[in-house]
Amino acid sequence: MEFDFERLAADDRYKILTSTIVPRPIAWVSSISKNGVRNAAPFSFFNAMSKTPPIIAIGIQANADGSMKDSARNILDTREFVVNLVPRAVAEAMNLTSVDAPLDVDELSLADLATLPSVKVKPERIAASPVAFECRLHTPIEVAPSQLIVLGEIVHAHVADEFVLDAEKRYIDTPALDLVGRLHGRDWYSTTSDIFQIERPAAYGVRSGRRG
Repeated sequence: MEFDFERLAADDRYKILTSTIVPRPIAWVSSISKNGVRNAAPFSFFNAMSKTPPIIAIGIQANADGSMKDSARNILDTREFVVNLVPRAVAEAMNLTSVDAPLDVDELSLADLATLPSVKVKPERIAASPVAFECRLHTPIEVAPSQLIVLGEIVHAHVADEFVLDAEKRYIDTPALDLVGRLHGRDWYSTTSDIFQIERPAAYGVRSGRRG
C-alpha cells in the first residue's frame, strides 16, 4: 500500500507515523509560564539529536482548537524547561498530565507529583523520574501555526544514584530505569524490558569479535 503524504489529511499522516515509528521515548516536560504557573505534559515526538552541543528535539503539536499548547508557549516565553523521563511506576501519573487543562491549572499538583529544584533552570524536575535533563531553548522552529519543534540544549543532567553503575566512566544501568515509550494508537505503551544485543560491526575490512 502506498500513501501520498502530500495528499493525506494531517490526522491520517499522524496515524501512520505513530503506528510505525515505535517505540518512541517520552519527554515529560515540566515548565513554568511567565505568570509563574507550573506545567507538566508528555510528548513522544522526542529524541536526542546531537552531543556537541547536547541537543534534544521535541515536537509539540497544536491544540485541537488550533491554539499553541501551554508547554510550547512556556518554553518560548521563558526559554527554560526540564525533560523528565518516565518510569513504569508513574506512567499513570504521566498520562494524567496529558489532560487538556486550562492555562491556570498546575498539572504537577493535579497528578500529585512531588518535585525537586533544578540547578540551572527555574522549572522544577519531577522527583519520581530517574533521569531529568535541564534545558535551555536553543532553536524554536514553528513548522505550522501554533505547532513547534523545540531544539533544547541540555545544561545539566540528573540521574538517580541507584542507577549509576560507575560515575567516573558514566555507566548507567539502563534496563533498571524501567522507562516506558509510546506505541501505536492512543493508549498503548511499551517498556524497555524486552531487549536483545547485536554486536556493532568493526571497521570495514576488519573482522569483529568479542574479546575475553
